[in-house]
Amino acid sequence: MRRVAVVTIARGRHAHLAAQHRSLAAQERIPDRYVVVAMGDPLIRPVVRDGLRREVVAVDMAPEAGARLPLAHARNRGVAAALGAGADTVVCLDVDCLAGAGLVQAYEDAVREEPEVVWSGPVTYLAPAADHAPGALADQDAPHPARPAPAPGERRSGADPRLFWSLSFALSGEAWRRSGGFDEAYTGYGAEDTDFGFRVERAGLELGWVGSARSYHQHHPTQDPPVQHLEDILRNARTFHDRWGEWPMPGWLEAFARLGLVERTDDGWRRAEV
Repeated sequence: MRRVAVVTIARGRHAHLAAQHRSLAAQERIPDRYVVVAMGDPLIRPVVRDGLRREVVAVDMAPEAGARLPLAHARNRGVAAALGAGADTVVCLDVDCLAGAGLVQAYEDAVREEPEVVWSGPVTYLAPAADHAPGALADQDAPHPARPAPAPGERRSGADPRLFWSLSFALSGEAWRRSGGFDEAYTGYGAEDTDFGFRVERAGLELGWVGSARSYHQHHPTQDPPVQHLEDILRNARTFHDRWGEWPMPGWLEAFARLGLVERTDDGWRRAEV
């Protein structure tokens, strides 16, 4: 019998995490494990304590004071905990994402039938006043236009690694081991998921999209472009370029340039001189 674990990393966003928990408890196929990695947040454990009718594993890690969020390291810790608990299939969900009713089953089926594909699912960004009740999500379905969005029941393989994102994806334990996981040289926000897509391809695996694994991103205030993450994005973009010979996140870098925050140089991008 196959065992499926869902892994989420979090610091803060307690209401979003609790709503995700409720969406997983309402699944057609309830996951066997729910692993939550708390990045220096001792209040996470009470949020995920009840309701799923399956084992919840809370993994505590404490970044150094003032350190950037170790997103890549936290995902690696979470997946390691899931596999160590006997999972065959691991589903990674962003803390802001609610699982559509068929998400776990769709990912489990796709991974079982094509275990050498790392699968992603369409994500809808919900409006601020959206109804987060599990039964109301499908009526609000409008996947983000910047990513593939096959219809429910459809799958597409051979996806572009530049379009991989870590909001919602699933893979087999063997695919995870072959990929090497996330590169922990990336800290803070940006590029670690694109890097992972490239690592998947380098390992001889494929990337794909499964239309029935739909999720719904809860609204939270942000900036577009994400100026609050400017330093992280510049640093991680340089790391990615050093690894792969191209610049990730070109839309954000160009938007920062239009705002006069960064400038293009002969060897890449840097913070603009004031």
